[in-house]
Amino acid sequence: MALFTNLIYIVGLLCAVWVIYDVFAKNNKLKTGMKVLWTVLALFFSIITAIVYYFVYKK
Repeated sequence: MALFTNLIYIVGLLCAVWVIYDVFAKNNKLKTGMKVLWTVLALFFSIITAIVYYFVYKK
């Protein structure tokens, strides 16, 4: 069970890092306020935020 929990944490961390990187490095059309919002959401709800971000901005 600990292995599954650790895997979820690692996947969550990777999702948060991907969203934050993509927001600041690749998505130039977002304004500063939206970048901050996506960053905060990625830190608190990493996997859900990555899924929503993918479908909203990476169609």
